[in-house]
Amino acid sequence: MLFQGRKLIEDLYYNKNEHLGFIYVELINFTKGEQELAVDLNRWLHVPKNMSKMDKLPTYLRKPVFEKLFAIAAYSKLNKEERDMYDASLKNKWDAESIRQTAILEQKKARERGLEDGRAEGRAEGRKEGVIAIARDMKKEGIAVEQIAKFTKLTVKEIEELK
Repeated sequence: MLFQGRKLIEDLYYNKNEHLGFIYVELINFTKGEQELAVDLNRWLHVPKNMSKMDKLPTYLRKPVFEKLFAIAAYSKLNKEERDMYDASLKNKWDAESIRQTAILEQKKARERGLEDGRAEGRAEGRKEGVIAIARDMKKEGIAVEQIAKFTKLTVKEIEELK
């Protein structure tokens, strides 16, 4: 593999690969105006030649890639102190967003735990109501209170209070 890689580099270096070509662009000869920038290639050639004259991103360059380029250019213009302040500001922004996202996740988890606890509590209450209904029916049938208590796990007092 190393030999093949070296061979490829030698072929490229000595221009032996007929599929490889070079295009040189002299920006000084690129003279298209703003109205003629219909394709991105023309915009990419226009930007480095004219960026020093632009104080803000022109409307014809309103694309995410050019916005990112201008943001990087603006950052690179900052002196060390300004850059440190900007970095600290970004860190604070990212920390605040992280805290916000964590709070949202914790709130969601708490809500899910609360719902599950509520469901469990509801099931327990439902079981208790079922047991009370069975005890009430057993009492109507004349089964001894002690026996009802044994099978339903209710107290004798709870069974005696049933109507």
